[in-house]
Amino acid sequence: MERFPAKPAARPPGRVGALAEEAAWGYLQRQGLQLVERNYRVRGGEIDIIARLPSGMLVFVEVRSRASAAYGGAGASVDARKRARILLAARHYLMRFPAEMACRFDVVAIEAGALRWIENAFDAGDG
Repeated sequence: MERFPAKPAARPPGRVGALAEEAAWGYLQRQGLQLVERNYRVRGGEIDIIARLPSGMLVFVEVRSRASAAYGGAGASVDARKRARILLAARHYLMRFPAEMACRFDVVAIEAGALRWIENAFDAGDG
């Protein structure tokens, strides 16, 4: 598990989210993923990071940040509603680029400065 400095509580939530996404992308890049797109938005959904594994598989990544693991922590905050929004955006993306078929859904959870990459966090049947 990679460690990052704890973030001060005074940062606005949007700024914290942007910093978490930067940290997540830096980590994923070091793991060999190539960036396809960031902050892909459609009506009713959004994907923080779309990347490609060295194998060619497409990875849709949700980044979640929490100051602590209280209430289940960052990973547990990807509830059914959030998964449905991610799946909606992923389906839209895959309709735009039909050659992209093999994909998975990962979560990067950052809690109290510690980053955890959860591969195959959920699948299309979870929405």
